[in-house]
Amino acid sequence: MTVEICDTPEAAVGDIANGATILVGGFVSAGTPSNLILALKRTGQTGLTAVANNIGLGDLLDELCENRQLARVIATFAIRASGTRSSRFEAQYRAGEAELELVPQGTLIERLRAGGAGLGGVLTRTGLGTMMADGKETIEIDGERWLLERPLRGDAALIRAWRGDRQGNLQYRLAGLNFNPVMATAADVVIAEVEEIVEAGEILPEQIATPGIYVDRLVQCEPVPVRWDG
Repeated sequence: MTVEICDTPEAAVGDIANGATILVGGFVSAGTPSNLILALKRTGQTGLTAVANNIGLGDLLDELCENRQLARVIATFAIRASGTRSSRFEAQYRAGEAELELVPQGTLIERLRAGGAGLGGVLTRTGLGTMMADGKETIEIDGERWLLERPLRGDAALIRAWRGDRQGNLQYRLAGLNFNPVMATAADVVIAEVEEIVEAGEILPEQIATPGIYVDRLVQCEPVPVRWDG
């Protein structure tokens, strides 16, 4: 299998449809596909649902709110603490212009894992008796109540790795692992930005965290400097 090598981030994301669900890797600023996010801002798709760990905290996903491209966000963290500058997304959410589904971090990654594995959902006790359980099905097993969380999948996954080879195998560095590998299993089209593209075989088997069978497109990009607004 040979992955498609794109010349620019815009070429990599240009055919994502309006209204698509996108999985966006990264944890705060670590391993975030910032070049792909900014390219999506330039290509202008609207009505998007973004699934990510966070928005508006050291990441660039909030940039998609400048032109109101995000209709909905599913995330672990999206609202800042009192006394700090709010993100664009927070302002739009509070104005009723965008939707937000908050998901506990462990539940979020397990829902993605279920989506990638073709499972029907995840049973968890996290969120029982809280607003997190509103409208969701519960199941009793051996006298205990469990909350059924549905799997998550995306039309496209935007992820970041350190290196990729021409067969699409990806190697991550340090905290860049985070959500990226699991998101690569749970989308119809997986687009990875990498710092370096190497020949097949240059990444050792034990260094591969995302096998090339999951990856559709690669684009080589310089890292975007981290912006921290406090």
